[in-house]
Amino acid sequence: MKKIFFFIAIILFGILIVVNKVEKKNINIREIPSPISSQKQSENEEINSDVPQFTTIAEGLDTPWAIAFFPEGDMLVTERPGKVRYVDKNGKLAQEPIALDKVKEIGEGGLLGIALHPDFAKASPGKPDFSSNRYVYFYYTFSNNGQDTLNRVVRMKYENNKLSGEEIIVDNIPGNFNHNGGRIKFGPDKNLYITTGDAQDPSRSQDKSSLAGKILRVTDTGKSVSDNPFNNLTYSYGHRNPQGIAWGKDGSLLATEHGSSRFDELNIIESGKNYGWPDIRGDEERSGMVKPVAHSGAITTWAPAGAAFTDESLFFGGLRGEALYQAVIKDNDVSIKEHFKGEFGRIREVINGPDGMLYITTSNRDGRGSPDSTDDRVVRVNPKKL
Repeated sequence: MKKIFFFIAIILFGILIVVNKVEKKNINIREIPSPISSQKQSENEEINSDVPQFTTIAEGLDTPWAIAFFPEGDMLVTERPGKVRYVDKNGKLAQEPIALDKVKEIGEGGLLGIALHPDFAKASPGKPDFSSNRYVYFYYTFSNNGQDTLNRVVRMKYENNKLSGEEIIVDNIPGNFNHNGGRIKFGPDKNLYITTGDAQDPSRSQDKSSLAGKILRVTDTGKSVSDNPFNNLTYSYGHRNPQGIAWGKDGSLLATEHGSSRFDELNIIESGKNYGWPDIRGDEERSGMVKPVAHSGAITTWAPAGAAFTDESLFFGGLRGEALYQAVIKDNDVSIKEHFKGEFGRIREVINGPDGMLYITTSNRDGRGSPDSTDDRVVRVNPKKL
């Protein structure tokens, strides 16, 4: 009997040793970072340490509204009067713009958002070149008869600094002198998100069948996404004039929105939710409506525009606020910081560059600013030095 107990004890002891080794092995695997990710992190830190806090990349633009980056670092910049400008990765601005003839510049309307298709330039295995569909999307204001004002989203092919083959993706979005929205971006789900304003008719924002006062979500061909909440193009509603969207690390969608009598907003957007305009603003509450996670209040104003998420913060441009704002998001708290207050004037676009930097545009030639001889500009900002 003693021998039996002795052998059982030896077997149990051996099992414990094996389990312990397996557990230690798994822990070690999780704790050791891959050499590739460590190398990228050190490279980014080295780049950030060498790049100045801000650098002017291009100047002499006319009301630049949005930027789209090519994979290699060159960019296309939309100008509100209806022109697209090419800027190479070294900051050289092509002198000849590309004109979009159908654009109607009126008030806040004109040539606004731009986005590249997720497969615009897709690396091919074994090839140093890019194979791509070359699709670029634009949001612009137009008129059918010279009297009305509408907005639409189109896609075109971009090759050799020329655009061709315009296809309408979403048409007849209500427009007006003000409140045209205009931001377009492809999300992590590869669907296209579109912000639209209420076109100065607040009642449209609560009408789920209207394209005004919404964040729309469509496929790359402009169709309703299968799980959209209302079986149409609407993703969220109750918006006044959203002009910035970006996705956080957890995949959540954040949006900046121009408020009424100040009360500018930062919202976390969820499918099917009602964000309250024109029924609530600021900290007001009503059943079935979502209040903002942060707002400017009744005294200050941001007039927020383009937005980009980096590290733990959402950076967004301030037009009337004339600042680069940083919303530091930690747990459920949001604190707002100001950068470059009054230094660049009105700031419209804020976007992440492929080099890990932020890129912003000024909007001092939009009729509401005080431009100098260099306006408008594209400025590179090092977020690590803010």
